[in-house]
Order: sequence, then structure tokens, then C-alpha cells
Amino acid sequence: MIGNGMTKWWALGAVSLSVLAVSLDGTVLSVALPTLARSLHASESDLEWFSAGYLLLLAAAVLPAGLIGDRYGRKITMLSSLAVFGIGSALCALAPSPGWFLFARLLMGLAGAGITVMALSALTVLFDEGERPKAVGVFQAANFLALPLGPILGGWMLSHFWWGWMFLLNVPVVILGLAVGGVLVPESRSAQRPGMDPIGTAASMIGLVAVTYGLVKAGEAGWSDVAAIGWMIAGVVLLAGFFWWERAVARRGGAPLIPPVLFRSKAFASGAALGGLAGLGMIGLLFTMPQYFQAVHGLDALGSGLRLLPLVAGLLIGALPAARLTRVIGSKLTVALGFTLLAAGAGLGAATRTSSSTAFVAVWMAILCAGTGMALSAATSAAITTLSVERSGIGSAVVQAFNKTGGPVGTAVMGSILAAGYRRHLDLSAVSPAAGAEARKSVYGGMAVAQDLGSPSFGKSVQDAFVYGLDISMLAAAGIAVAGFVLTLLFLPGLRTYPDPDRPKEPAHVG
Repeated sequence: MIGNGMTKWWALGAVSLSVLAVSLDGTVLSVALPTLARSLHASESDLEWFSAGYLLLLAAAVLPAGLIGDRYGRKITMLSSLAVFGIGSALCALAPSPGWFLFARLLMGLAGAGITVMALSALTVLFDEGERPKAVGVFQAANFLALPLGPILGGWMLSHFWWGWMFLLNVPVVILGLAVGGVLVPESRSAQRPGMDPIGTAASMIGLVAVTYGLVKAGEAGWSDVAAIGWMIAGVVLLAGFFWWERAVARRGGAPLIPPVLFRSKAFASGAALGGLAGLGMIGLLFTMPQYFQAVHGLDALGSGLRLLPLVAGLLIGALPAARLTRVIGSKLTVALGFTLLAAGAGLGAATRTSSSTAFVAVWMAILCAGTGMALSAATSAAITTLSVERSGIGSAVVQAFNKTGGPVGTAVMGSILAAGYRRHLDLSAVSPAAGAEARKSVYGGMAVAQDLGSPSFGKSVQDAFVYGLDISMLAAAGIAVAGFVLTLLFLPGLRTYPDPDRPKEPAHVG
């Protein structure tokens, strides 16, 4: 069922607003952790799980959410998830203890998976092939707005209001999403109800949780951490078993969780994978730059958040024209151009120094994120344009699975590279072993040691070491972008995703 006139664009606005609430919740927590530690008497382990638990449930539930939407109705799945998300938000605000707050966060992660998957699926239902790239650009823009807006809004609210309002703000957004979505978003489901595939569902959920948890641990403890590596290996083995099982079920004529026919489309498979790859450098940027602004330039959380605004400007500059470019030069060249800009921005970022101006940093961040926005939007469009309405739920879930695991991957990879460079470049010859051990933990620990010692020279050494690690991580981001460029040229079809009566239709549909 395709929407008509302006109604479908208003429906897209409601869907995007709901996704914005989910995305904001994932970023706003970063600035609230110190306040939560004091207000809830939360331990370091509690704080870790407040963030990691949300990510784990979000990653684990995307594939089952797609299956449930295809089977029972995509609109009802999205609206139910919105309602649960609103309840979880209110429970977070009213939490009297860490356990209560963690339960609410897990509930929100579970609901967030249903919202993001069904929102992307709604684009397939509402828009035809020619309109989907533009709709994806608007949808991605809503996601991108949350990246810097979360820390900015969170920092401002923590400075002026009770911390619980950061979560209660989701409630009116949820109510508006329920009202507008309930009226404007059409209900749809698969004509042939897919089977539940309990073994495949369990394997995919546990595998995604294990991989995501291992990546979170690697981002905190480094890639040499045995537990982190063990979790990732276990997750990869489970996911490999999951794909084996899916093929076996399909061969027997059963109903697998992910129909293997989806991956027979090069546009879908490569588009979904390249979309996840495109986000790695940007996620790394979100991890490293607040530390740069606060530890090197001495800004507070709100000041560092405001300096991330060029990031969202770049994302919008890249994402919004991606649909037009795809119509003119095709998806292959559009995604390749995005990766080129991403590599150029990251390369410039590798020239950052402690004395670099705010303007220089803003320029290279904007270029990097323009490339990310363009590559991510065009790759996602290439993937979902191949989907029929029949398989829009589970197909959107696969795309979101790549995107949601990209966050922990980017943080772990860029974080570990930065940490290794920082420690290698840090000069500890002038401090005691105990002070050196504290300084090696993080740039904040190093600056605290410099302050305790009253040594501006050691503080400058700490800042130089951090910037060295930042530069190395940006070189790694540039390398990832170059790899994405090559993979795009090798595997992504050069589709122009719009109807052309003079051109034979490509065999893009898989349903």
C-alpha cells in the first residue's frame, strides 16, 4: 500500500519524530552519567550497564521485531513499541534505585528496536521506488540530529532542571507519534504470514548480544581483553550457526527468520553492509571529539556539545542531496563519492594539533560527516529500494542490525586505536609509577595528575599524547573509508532508483 499526496510525507514526519526520540535517548545519557551516579548512588558497573544494556537489547531485538511486524502488522508493532518506550522513559525519570533505572533502560532498548525497524519498514510501505531515496534522506536526517543534540540538550537541562526531565521529555513525543502515526501510517503485513523460527530467532538474538557486548568490553578494556575477545568469538560462531540454520530451514521448505532470497540481491546485501561501514568513522568521532574539546581545549559538556554542531550540519549536507545524486549518477557512484568525502575529512582530521582552531576542526568534521551522510543514506536507499512490501519488515530489520552493531564497532575500534596511541606517546619519566598508572587510564586521568602535581608541562604532554592518538584514529577512519570506496565499486550495483519508462526495469525486487 503506497501513501497518497502529502499525507505520506506527514506520516514520514511522525515516523522520523519517533526515531528522533529513540536516537536522542541513546546520546543524552552520556552527559547524565555523573548526575545519575550521585542521585541513584550508582556504581561504575551500574553506569556501564545503563549504556551497554540499552545497546544490547536494541541490537538483540531488531530481527525479531522485523519478523513480528511482518507477521502481525507493522503499524501495530510500531505503535506498541512507541507506547512501551514512553512507559520506559517515565520509569527512568521516576527511578529510585539503579536496579529500577536499568530495568527501564532495558525496556526502552527493547521498544527502540521495534520503533527503528518498523519506521524504516514504513518507508517501503508508504513510498514507491522513485520516492524512497528522498524519504530515506529525511529519515536519516532525523537520526543525525540526535547525535549532537543529545549532549547539547542534556548538558543544558542538567544545568537548569531536575535530571528526570531528560527522560520525561520523551513522553509528549511518544503521545504525538502515537496520535499522528495512528491516523496517517497505513497498516500492513505479509500476505503469507512468516513462521516464527524459534531456533533462528534465539541464535540471532544471543549472537548479536554476544558480539555487541564483546565490542563494548573491547572499547573499555582494549582489544587484548580476553573476555571481550571471547564474547565476540562466541557471537560470531552463533551468527554463523544462525545463517547455516536459515539455509537448512529454507532447503527443507520451512519458514526461516531471514529468507535467503534477500541476500540474492546484490543491492540489498551490499547496501546494508556498506551502510553499517559508513557509520564507523562518525561514531568514532562522537567518542573522541568531546574528549578533545573538554580535555585539550578546557570546555565544559555544553561547550563541547555546541562544537559538535558542524557534525550535524555535515550530515545533513550529505544526506539530503543523496537522493538527487542517486537519480543522476546512480547509487554506486553516490556511495563512492560519500566514502571519498569521508576519507578526505578523516585525512584532514589527522592533521589536528592541540593548537588547532575551532574553525579548522569544524571544517574537517563537516567534510567527514557530509561523506558519512551521503554514503549512509545512498547505501540504505539501495538496500530498501530492493524490498517488496511483503518483506519490508524483516528486510528493514537486517539493515538496522548492521547499523546498530556499527555503533559499538566504531567506538571499540576508534577508542582502542586512540588509547593505544595515547599511551605510546605519553611521557611518564617525570612522574611517579602510581601517578603514571593513573595518567595512562585516560586523558582525564592524565590532566588530573597534572593538576595535582601543579605541572603545566606534564599537562601539555598529556594533551599532546591524546592528540597523537586522535590523529592515528582519524587515519584509521580514512583507511576504513578507502576500504568502503573499493567495496562499493566492486559490489554495489549502479542503480538509478527512479522509474524510467525508456529503460528496462532492473531485477531489483526480491519479494
